[in-house]
Parts: sequence; C-alpha cells; structure tokens
Amino acid sequence: MAINYRETAEQILAAIGGEENISSATHCVTRLRLVLNDENEVDTSGLEAIEAVKGTFTASGQFQIILGNGIVDKVYKELMALTGREEQSKDEVKAEAAKKGSPLQRAIKVLADVFIPILPAIVTAGLLMGINNILTGNDIFYTGASIIDVHPQWADFADIIHVIANTAFTFLPALIGWSAVKRFGGNPLLGIVMGLILVHPALLNAWDYGAAREAGEIPTWNLFGLEINKLGYQGQVLPVFVASIILAKLELFLRKRIPDAFHLLTVAPLALLITSFITFIAVGPLTFAIGNWIADGFIWLFATLPWIAGFLYGIIYGPLVITGMHHTFLAVDLQLVGSGNGTFLWPILALSNIAQGSAAFAMYFLVKNANLKGLAGTSGLSAWLGITEPALFGVNLRFRFPFYAAIVSAGIAGMFITMQNVIANSIGVGGVPGFVSIRPTDWIPFFIGMAIVIVLPFLITLLYGRLRQPKSLQEDH
Repeated sequence: MAINYRETAEQILAAIGGEENISSATHCVTRLRLVLNDENEVDTSGLEAIEAVKGTFTASGQFQIILGNGIVDKVYKELMALTGREEQSKDEVKAEAAKKGSPLQRAIKVLADVFIPILPAIVTAGLLMGINNILTGNDIFYTGASIIDVHPQWADFADIIHVIANTAFTFLPALIGWSAVKRFGGNPLLGIVMGLILVHPALLNAWDYGAAREAGEIPTWNLFGLEINKLGYQGQVLPVFVASIILAKLELFLRKRIPDAFHLLTVAPLALLITSFITFIAVGPLTFAIGNWIADGFIWLFATLPWIAGFLYGIIYGPLVITGMHHTFLAVDLQLVGSGNGTFLWPILALSNIAQGSAAFAMYFLVKNANLKGLAGTSGLSAWLGITEPALFGVNLRFRFPFYAAIVSAGIAGMFITMQNVIANSIGVGGVPGFVSIRPTDWIPFFIGMAIVIVLPFLITLLYGRLRQPKSLQEDH
C-alpha cells in the first residue's frame, strides 16, 4: 500500500504534541531528528502505530523517529510545510540539542563531534589492514607460513595495501586536527597543518621515544636557554586535540582584532606559530604523559584482572552507548592502536554490537505488531553490521529484557576473549565483519566470542519472552 506522506506527517505532528512542541527539526538518511520542548507530550504508542513509523528513540538530546530511506525526506518536507518552518541542517539541530545537555553531556558531545567525522577513514584503514593481515599472517592457511611466504608474487600487493591502510594511522594527528579545528570554528586546513607539524619527520618519532630516553639520546632544541624535546606525536590523540582547540580559539581571537586586509598575512602564521610553540613547550609533553598514563592504566587493568575487566567492559558498553559516553573510549582505542600494540577494547565493542542485534532478532519472533517486527529484523541486521542504535533504542530498551540479555552475553563474551588476549590491530566495522581487524592468531577465540553473542542473547531473549511473558511484551501485542 502506497504511503500518503502528507497524512503521515499530520499523524506524526499530532502524536508528538503539535507544532508548538517542536524546537527544531531535521532528518538523516532514515530518521526524523527532532528537538522537542517537552518529550513527555509525545504519544509514543500512537506514534508507533503509524504505518510508516518503524520505531522511535532519544539520543543526544534529539527525539528520533525511524521512517526509512526514501520515506523520511518526503515526510520531512510535508512536516515543514504543515508547520510553516524552513528546513534545517543536522548541524543546526545538533546545536539546538546541545543547549539542553549537562556539562558532562556537552563534553561528550564535543568528543563525538571531533571523532565521528574521521571514523570513515579509520574504519576503512582498519578493513584494509585486515586484508594485509590475512596476506601476511602466519598459520592462517599454511602451517608456520603466510600467504606471501608461499606465494611471493603477492608480497608487493600486500605491501601496497599496507601503505594505503597505514596512512590514516600514521597521519592520525592530521585527521584529528582537521576535525577538531573545524568543530571549534577555525580553518580546518590549519588543523591539518597543525597535525602534520606534530608528525614531521624531522622530529623524534614517538614510537622511538622509550628507547631514546633509556639511551639518553632525545634530541632537543635550545630556545634561549630553555631545553625543549624535539619530539613527534605519532599515534597520539590528546596532544593534537588540545593543540587544535588552542589553534581554533587563537585564530578566532586574531580575526576579530586584526583588520580584514591583513588576515591572510597575519592570522594563520601567528596562530600556527604561537600554537606550535605552546604545544612543543607545554601542551605536547603534558598530554603525551596523560595519554600514556590512561593507556597504561587500561593495559594494567586488563593484564592484571582480565576476566573482571573484560566482563565489566562488555556489560557497561551498551549502557555507555545510551549515555553517549562510548565516544570517550574511541580516543582510548586510537591511543592503543597508535602505540603499535593494538587494542583489546575494540573487540569487546564489536561483540557488544552483535549481542544487541541478536537480542533484536529474537524479538522478531516475539512481537506481533508488524511495524515492530520489521524494525526488529532490520535493526538486528544493522547492529550485526556495526550500527547498533536502532536495535538498542528502537527495540531492546523498549522491552528491557532483551537489553539485559544482550549486555550480560556481551560481558561473558568479553571476559572470554580478554582471557584469551584477543587484540585488534586496528579499529574496523564494529560487528560481524569486524573479524578482519583482529590479529589472525586470535581469530579462533574471537569467533568463539562471536558465537556466544550470536546464540546466547537470542536464546535468553526468546525463552524469557515466551516463558515469562513480561508485561512490556504483553502491552505491545
């Protein structure tokens, strides 16, 4: 049956409390994204009874209505016509939503705004690095040898892939610099330059810092009697993040006070020069130490109490997604990957996403509502491919028991793979395809962990739903 977009928009408008309850509105590929004055005014049951609506959830201060690709843009246009509003961009709505958050929520949003835009490059690099791992890893297809050992004609092909894949991590500070300076209102090209300054080949490579310090061979600059370490920040997150904030704020400060005619000759040179000196003298060494302390703390915890650490991280990752705090751990993952030793956190993330998808798949067999059944199936598949929010907010949290089944299962799987010392060489797709980012030698325990989060949350959710018939499930029948 063809959807009447005008009628759908009218029904949605009535269910969310009318035009006066809308503070701002935009849409993405599949969802209406609304900032509402009072979410208590929303008739959730009536909203989800609308034929085109696949589900709803709240995230980052926005009330989001899942409609689907090809539908959402048409309904949005009708909604704007009904309310007499001008169409808004996602950035405008995000800015409106941010005003409603607490200081902690705003801080987390800043991290999300900086790191999410660079994720496509990082994930792509992780997938390509996974292909390189398959070609160069021993004992995958041949005992004691790799594919390129047995078939040397593939060696240069693997080497080219390695160069392509490694670039995003080698120049990670440039990516962060671009995104952070843009987020704080500065010229993103200056952010790229700032990041490249911090990995300039004339500086001591950060990965060689430990050996150089033990040997007492750290190169220095002598700035009028002040000794400054001539140190690069390869694979580091905090130095360029803080430097980019300083750079953007300084650029905006100078633009307001220097006549327009002199901007080109003065603003960028002064901003880069001052920020670079501040970074090499103070910001870099301080944040370098803090970043290493954070990474070392996680390494110590997971090495000392692997079963507790793995179980707890598996359990809390789902709740972290609800609050948005999971974005803070992306910086830790990047720091761990940048150290050259890989990350033990990201594999647990991948299994947590799969667990949410499996629980959503089980709900497909429990719910009777056609819209919810469709949402359970599509969002479950989405979670298995690394996008967990539709399953989490649209299905599992609504009924609660599938959410609990998913996080407990993720905790068990996280405990198992942590005790097996499963490591990801890079960040990749946080779902079933994520195995390519795992060290080839760790594939078997990771696949066992994957089996746990595919089977266990599905069975727990299905059996609990059928045997106990919880109230939340009965209300939606």
